[in-house]
Amino acid sequence: MSNSLTFMSKDIGEKLLQIPVISTITRILMAIKIPALKGFSLYDVLEIYVLGIVKGALSARAGGIAFSFLMSIFPFLIFILTLIPFVPIPGFQDDFFYLMEQWLPPSTSDYIRVNIISYIQNHHYGFFYFFLSIFLMTNGINAIFGGFEYSYHVKSGRNFFHQYLYALGVSLLLSVYLILTVAGAFYFEVGIERLKDAGWLENDVFWVVFFQRLFFILMVFISISTLFYFGTREGKQHSFFSAGSIMTTLLIILSSYLFGIYVARYSKYTELYGSIGTLLIFMLYIWLNSILLLLGFELNASIHRIRKRINYNT
Repeated sequence: MSNSLTFMSKDIGEKLLQIPVISTITRILMAIKIPALKGFSLYDVLEIYVLGIVKGALSARAGGIAFSFLMSIFPFLIFILTLIPFVPIPGFQDDFFYLMEQWLPPSTSDYIRVNIISYIQNHHYGFFYFFLSIFLMTNGINAIFGGFEYSYHVKSGRNFFHQYLYALGVSLLLSVYLILTVAGAFYFEVGIERLKDAGWLENDVFWVVFFQRLFFILMVFISISTLFYFGTREGKQHSFFSAGSIMTTLLIILSSYLFGIYVARYSKYTELYGSIGTLLIFMLYIWLNSILLLLGFELNASIHRIRKRINYNT
């Protein structure tokens, strides 16, 4: 057994080594050393990672994030749509909802489109509502940061006002990311169309969809990295693009695809609950992604804890 297990729980490793088949997997994981962690094995990382998940009340934290995020998503969308007159992109609103249709579960994007557009058309927005939407969407980001700070591996946090200022800055930054994503989708379409006219491409639809989705994945990755980097006081001690943000991005892509299949083929929410079933599907989708977000953060926190131990020993 590796010397690094003096930092971990020896009992767990010793018990796993006594279980047939599991012992073989455990030995393989212990034999895989991670150069960046100076002798710690893949088993060490996985053990402290699972420990953080088990002792970190992951499901409860995800539930709190999902509820707060659901309460802030509509103000966030209203904030984005009130900026449309200032965005010099023709058809920005249509491109915005098209982007949502591509990535949200079936039927939920239609529900959001109908409710948001009707709400905007029937209400006049002044500065008060504009700043109110900023306040409410900041609460959602603040809830995510609060979920991070309740991690088993996070030992120090920011005070309330400091945390809220970070949440405000990140919420505005994510708004910019979303506008850039919609703008990128538009300009990719224009660029591919010009390449087609020049005779360089034949199937322009395929390339438009391909580059739009690739760019969207990149922006999701950057957004998750931003949340992890600014989410806690210790976040800045990681690199901006971290192992946790890579894992969460890949899991969100996979889960969104599988969740879309589940909703389209097997879900009975709308049959059981009527129109409110769409809202339940949307909340389930947010809760699932909240768990994936916390899983990625816990991976970063686990690696950070091991590095702190290495620095302490040296």
